[in-house]
Amino acid sequence: MSSLDHVRWLSKPSLKQPVIVTAFTGWNDAADAASNAVRNLIEGWRAQPLAEIDPEEFTDFATIRPHVRLKDGGVRNIVWPTVGLWHVSGAGGDIILVLGPEPSLKWRTFSEQLMGVADHFGASMMLTLGALLADVPHSRPVQIIGTATDDDLIDRFDLQRSRYEGPTGIVGVLHDSCYTAAMPSAALWAAVPAYASQVPSPKASLSLMRRACEIIGTPAPVASVMNLIERYEDQVNSLVSDDEDLAAYVERLETMSDNGMSLDDEVDDGQLQFDFATDSGDDAADEPDASTLMDEVEQFLREQGEGK
Repeated sequence: MSSLDHVRWLSKPSLKQPVIVTAFTGWNDAADAASNAVRNLIEGWRAQPLAEIDPEEFTDFATIRPHVRLKDGGVRNIVWPTVGLWHVSGAGGDIILVLGPEPSLKWRTFSEQLMGVADHFGASMMLTLGALLADVPHSRPVQIIGTATDDDLIDRFDLQRSRYEGPTGIVGVLHDSCYTAAMPSAALWAAVPAYASQVPSPKASLSLMRRACEIIGTPAPVASVMNLIERYEDQVNSLVSDDEDLAAYVERLETMSDNGMSLDDEVDDGQLQFDFATDSGDDAADEPDASTLMDEVEQFLREQGEGK
């Protein structure tokens, strides 16, 4: 069988060593931050449709259901939950954007489809975006954690080498496929407030977009996302102000974040836990220790898997 048997081409552009940027809704997409980041890149860059991956082999439709839409004249139309691919040429070169639901079935076969597309165009790198829940304040800058296995990428973009062992999602399977194919790959994770998990975070999406575009070497189309951040913060502020205990807790997170932060290894109910403490020996704010933060991310993923 061809590795592209489940890919339906929508166009046949000539792309030169594109970077592939992916995001999947579901397990790796807290507060819709990663999926909205890629969606905003698609819309902001006016990316053109490239292909679709047929969902029939990879989707549990009882879990991720298709939707009925009414066309003009009341004609019913089924919209299937499909992983789509778009292409665009940016300042840093050609880019393929991948967006859709995390597949439920046949992950190895699904990965073969994306790796087949990567091989077809001679892709130079795969960059995956994700987001996780953490005890971080919504009113402060979003923390982005970046990992890679390629020494050159780690050195060039100040990434960490993942030491994670445990349950994984399609993101982990794709990175394994890239490693097997000797294709460089990197993962970016945004930490979003656990207390506002049901509120889509344009702030986290913006941070993912900016960091991804730094790596790609092209400007990020941030205007539309910037316009959503004030509304997001107002919405979460309203949520917090309705609960005195939550308001006090968020205020503590903000104060400790402003005055220095240390991270511990505690995880509670599958959510990333941060221990904030002021460094009394130094008035300057300390940067989070990257290796400790990575331990927290890896433990979070492990707990998420055990809770399935």
